[in-house]
Amino acid sequence: MGADWFDVSEVRELVPGIGVPARRAADDASHRLRVLGPAALSDAELLCVLGATTTEADVRPLLAHGLPHLLDAPELAFEVAPQLSTRLFAALELCRRLPRRREERPHLTGPAAIAAWAREHLVQHRREEAWVLCLNPRNALLRADRVALGGADHCVIDPREVLAPAVACRASGLVLVHSHPSGNPEPSVPDVALTRRLLASARLLNITLLDHLVIAERSHVSMLERGLLDPPRRRGASGLDDAEVD
Repeated sequence: MGADWFDVSEVRELVPGIGVPARRAADDASHRLRVLGPAALSDAELLCVLGATTTEADVRPLLAHGLPHLLDAPELAFEVAPQLSTRLFAALELCRRLPRRREERPHLTGPAAIAAWAREHLVQHRREEAWVLCLNPRNALLRADRVALGGADHCVIDPREVLAPAVACRASGLVLVHSHPSGNPEPSVPDVALTRRLLASARLLNITLLDHLVIAERSHVSMLERGLLDPPRRRGASGLDDAEVD
């Protein structure tokens, strides 16, 4: 009897004891998605579709603490499954950007509007992060860039990173926003000092620092509303050293 009638790869696909290949798991999940829609799939199946060549056993470590945990500890995800995690975070970033692409540039006309935008993008994370919002003369958002990512209670912000996006898109004004995961939006002394340095530095570039907001889950503090954007009585040369805020 000829040997070419028997294909070991077919047995591997059909016999659970030998192991179902990753491609079969991804194909099955993809079929269910097309027939039933993405809502019918489990987290593991969605990750299999995203990974394309990943089995549910492979993604189980990523789901040990739940998907939200991956957002808070991306370094763990990259350690457990580097290739899949890279795809996952790329997909999440595209999903985050898509609503902004579908609508016109939002007009951030005051602290309340800025806080509403920032709360959607920042407060779901457990680590402090800072964003710069670049605005045109009509306060329409030109671009938004995360410029720093810190720990649970501090974040090192380089003023050069804050100013660079505004210079790149020729913004007339910018807003710095950073989060306080602790829930207390009260600005610290370093927060105020950073605001002063940015105010002077932006002025040298003919860019207006419109506000610096500290965002917590349920509240925010605007440096503009606090009157902290008034220029200091004695202004020296503007330094661009990194500043740690908390």
